[in-house]
Amino acid sequence: MDKIFVINAGTPYAFAKGDLNRSLHDTAASLLTRSGYEVRSTHLTEGYREEEEVAKLLWADAIIYQMPAWWMGAPWTLKKYIDEVFTVGHGQLYADDGRHAETPSLGYGSGGLLQGRKYMISATWNAPRHAFEAEDDFFEGKDIDAVYFPFHKAHQLIGLQALPTFACFDVVKNPEHENDQLRYKQHLEQVFNTR
Repeated sequence: MDKIFVINAGTPYAFAKGDLNRSLHDTAASLLTRSGYEVRSTHLTEGYREEEEVAKLLWADAIIYQMPAWWMGAPWTLKKYIDEVFTVGHGQLYADDGRHAETPSLGYGSGGLLQGRKYMISATWNAPRHAFEAEDDFFEGKDIDAVYFPFHKAHQLIGLQALPTFACFDVVKNPEHENDQLRYKQHLEQVFNTR
């Protein structure tokens, strides 16, 4: 992987200005650039053109989605981006849904054209880590990737493979931003071999 596309879906709202996600985006872009990667970025709050975003997705060996969790998933701005950009990318990001007339019930989800490329979620949550780990807590012992199951499937549909997810927890009520930054750098170093 030489080319990394970082998408910042940090979006200001009632409880936050998007600063943490912007900071994590900048950390990734800076660390990867210093490590010799080519890095391109999109900040959803600054607007985008669908065709240009398709070109960035085709250019990238890996995509990093930097996002806050909104109501148990990606913020609407990122969902809108995916809906618009992936749709415009038909024939470039994916050929079709992968099924054939001879066997119409088989092969769904295998029409992606971005085989061999990867993506990574980096998410910020107000929920504490314990809410995911304990079977008697809110997420019933399901890990963070289970919460992002539809997001993962949308990317599998276009042929992408998931890299290990990173998350910051309890970012509003019990923030540890300095530690989160350190953990994120370590995560990126491990995933992208930047040491």
